[in-house]
Amino acid sequence: MRSVFALFATSLVLCCAGSVVAQPVGQFPFALTREGQMLGAVEGEVASFKGLAYAAAPIGPLRWRPPQAAPESSEMRTAYAYGAPCLQPSLPGSSEDCLTLNVFRPFGVDGPLPVMMFIHDGAFVSGTANDPLFDGARLAQAGLIVVTVNFRLGAFGWLSDPALSEGGSGNFGLMDQIAALHWVHDNIAAFGGDPTNVTLFGSGAGATSIALLMLSEQSRDLFQKAILQSIPGRARLRSAQEAEIVGRQFVAVLGRQADLRTAEPQRLLAVEKHFLEKSPRSFAPTIDGSLVSEEVAAGFAAGHESRIPLIIGSNDDETGFDGELDIREELASSGTTSDELRRLYPDLARPSDRAARFYTDRVFSEPVRLLARLHAASGAPTFRYRFTYVPEARRANPEGGHGRELQFIFGVEGMPGAGILSGADREVANRMRAYWINFARSGDPNGADLPHWDSAAGSDRLLLIANDGIASGDDPWSERLDRFAH
Repeated sequence: MRSVFALFATSLVLCCAGSVVAQPVGQFPFALTREGQMLGAVEGEVASFKGLAYAAAPIGPLRWRPPQAAPESSEMRTAYAYGAPCLQPSLPGSSEDCLTLNVFRPFGVDGPLPVMMFIHDGAFVSGTANDPLFDGARLAQAGLIVVTVNFRLGAFGWLSDPALSEGGSGNFGLMDQIAALHWVHDNIAAFGGDPTNVTLFGSGAGATSIALLMLSEQSRDLFQKAILQSIPGRARLRSAQEAEIVGRQFVAVLGRQADLRTAEPQRLLAVEKHFLEKSPRSFAPTIDGSLVSEEVAAGFAAGHESRIPLIIGSNDDETGFDGELDIREELASSGTTSDELRRLYPDLARPSDRAARFYTDRVFSEPVRLLARLHAASGAPTFRYRFTYVPEARRANPEGGHGRELQFIFGVEGMPGAGILSGADREVANRMRAYWINFARSGDPNGADLPHWDSAAGSDRLLLIANDGIASGDDPWSERLDRFAH
């Protein structure tokens, strides 16, 4: 069942006998989805619906199976609070019953409105759409529908073993994202959204997910634009054989006599934590030959991705919480010596700074340039950026730049994980948000009162977002990045 989004001083509630009874509920937003009647909340100029189930809880017999349809209900349900984050070792309160999403929309504005759906980072093993940093209110105020989605993580999202699932796919987290896209397609009109104008955006693992969705036949018609922020575009995916080795080892630790679908979640989490301590990449997307059939760079090189408008970019420093381990692994795998790092980065004095820049260039900057070139060559509108801006309060200690742009896009301040922005910071944030909003509306980020953003077609032009201004230009790192092309 579908309905346009409506705002009621008195809401019509369907009773079990089928008659219509008017009940006062105050100035609350109301939406009728396929699953039933949803009552949201209003704060300022934005209505929100939180914790909406887009699929059935993947517990018991549904654990390690493709997502199933959420149950329908004739009762009105409130959507005031976030659902639980998906189960992960480091986050108290996380749960298997987590396949929910959140919808933010401008209050009292008629649709159909463009839709932006955000997929969070966390290396496929952590994170949540419920993070205060990802509050969609500021974006929604501009006349958009913003959707943030939770999906299965770690062993619950990516465990691959033929005994557990049909074909042993293991890509359950990606299946969840596709189920959320189907939910948006079927229900977003009830919130005033346009199901034919959906933009996916995400950072890190979220961007990798979106690139895989661009390459998948099962999802490519469900969204019309994409924004890939800080995508490690050449990162190698696990083969089915490698994933199944981990899966068999995981089952062996538990004991093959155990019924994995009835095992206590905390027991499974303890085993997952053991594997992650040995290898942080034990659980991630797998080339299964069905949902995922090729590496991201290879798929783009072959022109297999959806030829849709694309924003793609990275930050000048992509190190983060676990950056030291990542940097060491990247240096070891490349065989690069200290002398070579000094020749590559003669302007950087500290060895740690040179190693961090090497990691950023090799894992993010050059692969982002590659994907931008490949996508632009397909004829699709392509806009590349590099974010080098550092908030004024952090310039004395600017280390750890992975995800730094997210606060500027969402515009969140004064909450955990988000500092207070200065006046200059807010101006940069307003412009970045305007680019993203314009792109979601039309596929072109440019607009009045914004520095012009040149297309990446046929060139290495990109938008540089720096401390001293925002402008399109030739990539000043091109010569250095050429050394990492392979």
